[in-house]
Amino acid sequence: MWDSLYSRFYMKIFCIAGARPNFMKIAPLHRAFQQYSNIESKIVHTGQHYDSRMSDVFFQQLEIPEPAYHLGIGGGSHTQQTARIMLEFEKIVEAERPDLVLVVGDVNSTVACALVASKMQIPVAHVEAGLRSGDRTMPEEINRILTDSISDHLFVTEYAGLVNLAKEGIPDRKVHFVGNCMIDSLIHFRQKATQADTAASMGLAPKSYVLMTMHRPSNVDFQVGLEAILDMIEGAARHKKVVLPIHPRTRNNFEKFGLKARLESIQNVQILEPQGYLEFLNLMENAAAVLTDSGGIQEETTYLQVPCLTFRASTERPVTVELGTNILLAELDPALALMHLEHIFSGKTKPGTVPPLWDGRAGERIAQILSDVP
Repeated sequence: MWDSLYSRFYMKIFCIAGARPNFMKIAPLHRAFQQYSNIESKIVHTGQHYDSRMSDVFFQQLEIPEPAYHLGIGGGSHTQQTARIMLEFEKIVEAERPDLVLVVGDVNSTVACALVASKMQIPVAHVEAGLRSGDRTMPEEINRILTDSISDHLFVTEYAGLVNLAKEGIPDRKVHFVGNCMIDSLIHFRQKATQADTAASMGLAPKSYVLMTMHRPSNVDFQVGLEAILDMIEGAARHKKVVLPIHPRTRNNFEKFGLKARLESIQNVQILEPQGYLEFLNLMENAAAVLTDSGGIQEETTYLQVPCLTFRASTERPVTVELGTNILLAELDPALALMHLEHIFSGKTKPGTVPPLWDGRAGERIAQILSDVP
């Protein structure tokens, strides 16, 4: 009798991580699952991000155990990468038959593993469901829509996600407003990042610099975009130091278009390799402002109350603009960016508040909901 009861309530969960933003969301979930004797959490790393600076260091710093499986997928086009993930993931699903596949975010690994699980009749949970930019030219937007449409449990970070899912006809019983796992990690590791004090070790006083990170193809894959970014760096550097952890894609494109020398010649700029999670968190918290095209950084700066300029035509995280410190700039306009920075430097910062349920307990809520699934 007890064996049958145990098998009824026991749940083996595959937690999928593939790219840098996934790791910060998986860490609090895996930690929360450890509190339940009826849940076995196994991490599957697809290897979508295969540079150790973009992947391995995050496992170490976020105290995530070695993955149960590493698919080693690597690069390639969106189609190639998604197809290879599906083929490799199918093999381990067939071998282990998990009770649930949990995916996070909106990268290729997210939609690929969700599709495999759904086709094999295994329930799918999507963490960070319901986010929509309204721009279907973004591969991530397609990934979000497809993943949500086939998920059995949809965990939402902000109110807009509830509205979007309702519009798309997702039944209310599948949807849960739980908060933000990205913020769980920030809260959990904030003190550790403070103790490391990366900014001070680089000679950077608090609020004495602008932190900048750009990597989206729409911004960095064309010469005109890179030249606009250089104009912004030059303008900002006349006021404060610019700290630029440079993404491999961005670095390669500066070289490809012959702009590397111009970048390196700008005074008052500190170019860094991609940073670990703790290092970047400390740099972000101590910055006077952040310039970015990242999704997750919009959320982190909102929680930290650091002014953020995001260079994208739309955002799938509207709460960071409506309640947070984020300002959306549709174009790479150096003059407009500099105007906003001058306002920030003069103390005219946009007031912001922390969104509901961004309290460090999203992972706990998700684990509680899943532990009660019959």
